[in-house]
Amino acid sequence: MTSTYKQGLTTLEGEFQIDHLPVSGQLPPWLSGSLVRNGPAKFEIGAQKYRHWFDGLSMLHRFAFKNSAVSYANKYLQSRDYREAMTKGQITLSGFATDPCRSIFQRFFSMFSPGTTENGNVNLTQVADSYIAMTEVPLPIEFDPQTLKTLGVFDYGGDKLPGAVTTAHPHFDAQRQSLVNYITEMGRESKYNVYHILPGQKRRELIGAVPVPEPAYMHSFGMTENFVILAEFPLVVNPLKLLIRNKPFIENFEWKPERGTRLIALNKRDGAIKTWMSQAFFAFHHVNAFEQNGDIVLDIAAYNDKGLIDAIYLERLRAGEPIPAAQFRRYRLPANGSNADYEALVSESIELPRLNYKYSNAKDYRFAYGASYRPDRPGDFNNQLVKVDVRERTAKVWLAEDCYVGEPVFVAAPKAIAEDDGVILCVVLNATKGTSFLLVLEANSFAEIARAEVPHHIPFGFHGQYFAD
Repeated sequence: MTSTYKQGLTTLEGEFQIDHLPVSGQLPPWLSGSLVRNGPAKFEIGAQKYRHWFDGLSMLHRFAFKNSAVSYANKYLQSRDYREAMTKGQITLSGFATDPCRSIFQRFFSMFSPGTTENGNVNLTQVADSYIAMTEVPLPIEFDPQTLKTLGVFDYGGDKLPGAVTTAHPHFDAQRQSLVNYITEMGRESKYNVYHILPGQKRRELIGAVPVPEPAYMHSFGMTENFVILAEFPLVVNPLKLLIRNKPFIENFEWKPERGTRLIALNKRDGAIKTWMSQAFFAFHHVNAFEQNGDIVLDIAAYNDKGLIDAIYLERLRAGEPIPAAQFRRYRLPANGSNADYEALVSESIELPRLNYKYSNAKDYRFAYGASYRPDRPGDFNNQLVKVDVRERTAKVWLAEDCYVGEPVFVAAPKAIAEDDGVILCVVLNATKGTSFLLVLEANSFAEIARAEVPHHIPFGFHGQYFAD
């Protein structure tokens, strides 16, 4: 297959400030705030190339809405990775699947001084009055959400919570008004350390820990009213081997399907742990989780194995090789049982899933939104958006010829009373034009109501957040 989407995997050199994007259709007059997107935008330094989609240098993109108009700006995140690459003209810091040649001493030093990379190219969130860009090492970068100016490495209030690998997908606990995440402590005695950050604070406080002999790679997690849910996939590593293997980070992890996937529920009040087992599967993104009649319901964008990690090496992506599709699965973790079974909710695939988070997260919800594949073009890059009704087990779709979609972000309308009362914002690549546009859908009908054209392509990113004025 000819890879018509590969423009989205090429470097964007320029930084721009555009006061008014041309808009077709009509933006909702109530839309007043900023969508800030994050993702890789530079894929080579001189003659050196990053190997994996996850390793490109981070760029922030801001779409600001006011009075039915929208402006656009973008800036590279001035991380240590970016600064050193620009100064030295070469890749100097290791990433997800790119690792400059280092001595065993350097590998040892970086193992016990985590965070040699600051390339926060995955997601964004707010902690107290700080806005941060995140990746999977615990060194988020603070930035100004109005100017996109980099402000430096974010300080977690000077706490000493140990850990070398974390997630860029924290949850907000509405009941406790706290930010929840976990960090993997690697060593002879490894642990998943689950923590929260209380309102107005920056310090991480430990909720509980899960001891583990071989930590798994987990990109995100689920959360219910009372529990943090870790899906421990059988993609695991012996931490001490990280010191002696001459491999980049993710290539040290081994797929051991005979182990199955362990689903762990950690009680947010007392740290108590309960576990279930399922057949082996892998996922990057949880959709939602909630409690129902004593059981835990876990919705997840699941794969049978780790094949997606291998499929999104840049060389393979640009060659148009097939990409696995995630199945929208519902796992039920029974109160009186130790095994978890699943059912597929719809036939459409889903990735980069989003909710009306404030309304639906950790609750028995109805709607999820995500990127998906057209059934007549399997293995292509994300070429349609999908809205899934998990109760009716149906889906609505938006698609356009030669258009490739990113993550759909839901923005609730003022005084909304329905779960899908609002709009969807999504950055889309028009492969025919070689440029991108911001798509605006009416969330209820999933019909297009507006698009704002950007005069250049925006490289395929990962996640973004909407910040209301």
